[in-house]
Amino acid sequence: QVQLVESGGGLVQPGDSLRLSCAASGIMVGTVHTNWFRQAPGKEREFVGRILNGGAGTDYADYMKGRFSISRDYAKNTVYLQMSSLKPEDTAIYYCNVFIRGNNHWGRGTQVTVAS
Repeated sequence: QVQLVESGGGLVQPGDSLRLSCAASGIMVGTVHTNWFRQAPGKEREFVGRILNGGAGTDYADYMKGRFSISRDYAKNTVYLQMSSLKPEDTAIYYCNVFIRGNNHWGRGTQVTVAS
């Protein structure tokens, strides 16, 4: 059974950095693309970025480039989303996601609030 557990969210000030974690079980994170999405209040869930399987790299939504980066720790079977220069508009629930054999798997998300 695939399980994804996000953590690391919290309340930060504009300009701060934060690292989110997505701990996986039931799959090896190196064998699948792992995606990050976010959903702000009153808005649809949107793609943030992903890390590709097998060390094939990462890609990001255009508005994320330069501020966010995604990495993976094979030993901990965890994917990270490092966020910097956070803005109030980054306030959202952040989710990790994998798509395996026709099924979407989501974590419960972690809340990030950026406010002064």
